[in-house]
Formats: sequence, structure tokens, C-alpha cells
Amino acid sequence: MTTHTNHKQPALHNAMWPGVVGKGTGSEPPIDLDTMLKLTAAVDVDGVKFDGVDLFLTSPHTDIDSSDEDLKRLSDKIASFGLVIGSLVAPVWEATGGGSAMGNAEEQKRFLEQVRKACRIGRRLRELGIRRYGIIRIDSATATAEWSKDPETNTRRIADTFRQACAIADEYGERLAAEGEICWGGMHSWKRMVELLELVDRPKTLGFQADMAHTLLFTLGYNAPEDRLLPEQFVWSRRDQFEQSLRLLTSALRPWTIDFHVAQNDATVKGSGSHDKTGHHCLPNDPSGKLNIVHDSGYWMRDEKGERTGALQHICWDGCMFSNSVMMDQSTWRDILATMIAVRQAHGWD
Repeated sequence: MTTHTNHKQPALHNAMWPGVVGKGTGSEPPIDLDTMLKLTAAVDVDGVKFDGVDLFLTSPHTDIDSSDEDLKRLSDKIASFGLVIGSLVAPVWEATGGGSAMGNAEEQKRFLEQVRKACRIGRRLRELGIRRYGIIRIDSATATAEWSKDPETNTRRIADTFRQACAIADEYGERLAAEGEICWGGMHSWKRMVELLELVDRPKTLGFQADMAHTLLFTLGYNAPEDRLLPEQFVWSRRDQFEQSLRLLTSALRPWTIDFHVAQNDATVKGSGSHDKTGHHCLPNDPSGKLNIVHDSGYWMRDEKGERTGALQHICWDGCMFSNSVMMDQSTWRDILATMIAVRQAHGWD
């Protein structure tokens, strides 16, 4: 996994939601979409630039109730920066108009309506030619504490909601990706994530969105100590042991993976604002980071034999909950793009 070539695939994207997630009441103000686009488009590493962006379909970035005219203006704006659109995040949480996937009928209805609206936007953006690939991201929109009151019943309820979401996605020609993250009930451990995907059993429509920062925490068993792959008080100098845990983890989840976030993590749990108790995304060169980003991306982008899978049309950088001062520093994006390029050089294709 060390051969370096200037590959052209997969496309390199930057996530826009770090300008919104963890911002607002009780935290720093959001960074508007125009500013995030300008920061993304401005960075250049030896002539290589970001190819596109992934979007969060909620205000103040992109209104989930955007009209066709709104979407045309959005498409034109992003195209003017020389960027395309990839994956979209459906705002399925109560605070953004959705509801718990394991909730009552009304909550489930709100969840599914947000998925429908996101799929409509996804299809319209494809019709406008600005979006040629990408998925609609969802999660269970429920806390682990609520889920743990009746794990089996609640997992079946989430699976039922996800199956209905798949039917909606099929109507619009979209695919859904469920992001495993320790703060979402029924998706907070690698075993529970696989269990849920298998229970839904719609592999052509529902897959997994892997985020390196979040999946690292799967190995440590946050919120699911029974599923940890590394021992308590793990010594991080034991890189061989950590790599073995990544091999086990990715062997289970890679076959489901249809969307991939490159990220760094320091193995701590952090949050800010309304988005709390989740993985702490770090800058790629953070000395506390536990991932060898370029090497460890290979566990997701190569198969069991170490061969490139070619399964991902784009990869995206996720830096949720970076401070505004960090995100407004152009050197931040240069370091990030350089890391993304290195990942593609090591594991990409033409």
C-alpha cells in the first residue's frame, strides 16, 4: 500500500458542513456557504485543486425546502467556483425538522419526509449536471441511551424506517449511506452497524459511509465496550495491534462502504454546541492524531488482498468542529488537500 502514482480517481471533495455543525447557539457563529466555497476553491497544491464539495441540506447553507429555482442558483454558484457536488446530508434530526428513526409514527414520518426532500434535491442537481455521483447520508437520529433501553426492538424499528427510506431513494434513483458514529443509537459500534445493514438487507440502495475519525472510535468501544477491538488502556505505540483492529473492522464494513471520509482523530470524544459526544476530528498533521491517514485509508480503499477496489467515485475530507479561526486559515486547507492528494496517489486509480 505504498506505491505512489499521480492518479485521477477518485475525485477529491471538501465537506461544507463543518461550517455549520457544532456552530450556533452556545458556540461560534456558523460560517456561510459562500465563504466555505471560497476557501475550498482557493487552495492549490502543485496545480491540483479540490474537485467538488459535499453539502449539508439545512439552513443557513442549503434549505431542504429549496425550490427548483433555488437549486439552479446553487448549481450555478458552485459551478462558478469550478466545483461539482457529490454527497448530500439529509437533515433527519428533530432539530432540523426530522425525527428519530426508531420513534413513533409521527417521528418516523418526519424522518422519511426529510429523506424524500433530500432525494428530490439530489435528483434535481443531477438533472442540472452539477452532480454526477454521490449518495444521500442518513443515520438513526436517536441517542444511544434511548436505543439501549430495548436494543433489539429499537434496531428492528430503525431497520424498518431505513427500508422505507430505501423505497423512497429508489423512486428518485438515489442511494443512501448510513454513517456509523458512536453518538447514533444502533449504529454506535461496528457490530451493531453491520447488524443493522444486514437487517435492512437492501445492499443496492443502502450502504455504509465510513469516516476514519469515527471508525477509529469503534475499535475502542466507546458507547459499546462489549464490541471493542482494542484493550482498555491501549498503548498507542502498539501500532501493529491497532492495524490488526483496523483489518478486522474494515473486513466487516468495507463490503458495505459506498462513501468515504478521510479524517484524523486523536482517540478522544469531543463535541461543541448542539453536536456533542462524538469523534474529535483533528487537523491531518496534528501530533496527537492516532491515524496514519495515507496508510490507513488503504484499509478502506483496497480489498483483503491489497488490491485497489475502485469502488469510490469520490472521497471527502471531514473536519467537523474545527474552530472558525482554524477554518478561516488558508494553510489549513492546503494541508488538508495535500493529504487528500497523497491518499489518492497511494490508493487511487485512472
